[in-house]
Amino acid sequence: MVAGLQTSCRSPDPIVGRVARVRELALLFLRLGTVAFGGPAAHIAMMEEEVVKRRGWISHEHFLDLLSATNLIPGPNSTELAIHIGYLRAGWRGLLVAGICFILPAVSITLLFAYLYVSYGSIPQVEVFILGIRSAVIAVVLAAVLRLGKPLLKNHFMVLLGGLVTALSLLGIDEIVLLVVAGVLGLLWSVRGRLIDGSASLFAISPFLASMMIGPSMSVTIVGSATLTGLAFFFLKVGSVLYGSGYVLAAFLQGGLVDARHWLTQTQLLDAIAVGQFTPGPVLSTATFIGYLILGVPGAFVSTAGIFLPSFVFVLISAPFIPRLRTSPLTRGFLDGVNAASLGLMLSVAMLLGGSTLTTLSSGIVFLLAIVALVLWNPNPAWIVAGGAVLGWAFSALTL
Repeated sequence: MVAGLQTSCRSPDPIVGRVARVRELALLFLRLGTVAFGGPAAHIAMMEEEVVKRRGWISHEHFLDLLSATNLIPGPNSTELAIHIGYLRAGWRGLLVAGICFILPAVSITLLFAYLYVSYGSIPQVEVFILGIRSAVIAVVLAAVLRLGKPLLKNHFMVLLGGLVTALSLLGIDEIVLLVVAGVLGLLWSVRGRLIDGSASLFAISPFLASMMIGPSMSVTIVGSATLTGLAFFFLKVGSVLYGSGYVLAAFLQGGLVDARHWLTQTQLLDAIAVGQFTPGPVLSTATFIGYLILGVPGAFVSTAGIFLPSFVFVLISAPFIPRLRTSPLTRGFLDGVNAASLGLMLSVAMLLGGSTLTTLSSGIVFLLAIVALVLWNPNPAWIVAGGAVLGWAFSALTL
């Protein structure tokens, strides 16, 4: 009886083990969310170092499977990778804890920046820094387009598709429609060999695709003041369809909040992107900044919740299907098309922002220097933005 009691006492408590795993996830991703500057690629490298090399929670191959899965679903890749790791480690509790802890530092810092921006952003001493930052941000976006577009350069169809999306976006075609149609075209291109004999079916769906692009998809002005419900649904929609780099968010903000609803000015959009570069963690914390600008703390809350909530749902749904997603030629073709469209959208928004920002000698010099630095040394984008701030201040003293 005593021996049995001793054996029972020595057996591990599954509840204690689960709590320990959740606590470990919270500490790890709070730390990563606080120091993870440099964008998704840097975030992913840090996670691989901590989760695979140091802790051995999963194998390198399994880590790559998770990374592939994040490329096949909408949302920020590095955030979804953190959510996947949390789910594997501690189930749905780990999913919530890992994701929230990775997001929380960026959101908190961004909210502080938003408060300071609203309080002091119009003061001339601050404005001289912001002017340089805007020029640097445009360079960062263009450099990201070049870097992310390299794998697609060998595929002439994807290059053409990306260029077409850029042109249509500049003409005012809705960003979501462009992403969906590009994904469908990418899928059809990947199985074109099977469709040669059935080319009539392609002609049959062409009018449907064209009507999606030139019919109700044209950007229109939406009359009305900003509301919490409208802000929440806007960012929920964006979080549900946002593929590729977080920089693609700028295209959705430009079309949805600047052009259509007029809830945001183009200057505020540039400043919001710049703040996203200054903060660690996911770039999508820009939504927090914008929500605060539009409707204060409640706006920041609903915008943040709206843009990140789909990532938790998509990971929960897709986790059991990761092996099939990674090997399916259809999903690969769809993803290629969406990636090409994402780069096209990024290029179009950089062109729009450049047209309204690069209007002086000083802004042009800051932009060119930032481009040179990014091409030659590929530094952390936060350093480029900080350098742009310093140069903006220096040039303002020279009144260039």
